[in-house]
Amino acid sequence: MRREKVKITCNRCGEVYILRGRRLRDGHIETGFVQCVCGNQDDFTITTLEPSAELISR
Repeated sequence: MRREKVKITCNRCGEVYILRGRRLRDGHIETGFVQCVCGNQDDFTITTLEPSAELISR
């Protein structure tokens, strides 16, 4: 499993979260993110960010 940095944007309130997650064998990224501060649990845009030197060196 590879660690990747992702940006999660709430499509309801616009809140943005930058998290690290692990890419699973099926291609999904598991971050442990559950819900936005507005209570939204299922309406998000998830974007993979460029790998940083910190993530590559681990």
